[in-house]
Amino acid sequence: MDATKRENIKIGMKVSVVQKQDQRSGKLTEGVVLRILTNAARHPHGIKVMLEGKIVGRVKEILD
Repeated sequence: MDATKRENIKIGMKVSVVQKQDQRSGKLTEGVVLRILTNAARHPHGIKVMLEGKIVGRVKEILD
C-alpha cells in the first residue's frame, strides 16, 4: 500500500516510520498508529503520524 496517501493509513494499524532525527540514516521504527497528524490527502515523504508511546514520524511502510 502507498504510504504517501492519507486514506491508506488508519488508527490502530501497524506501520514503520522514520523519525526526524533518523532521516539521514533511514532508521525505521515500528509501532501502532495512535493519531494521524498530516491533514493533506497526500504527502511525498509519507504521512506524519503519532505512534503509541508518543513517537512521531513519517510512514514509510504499512505492515498490516
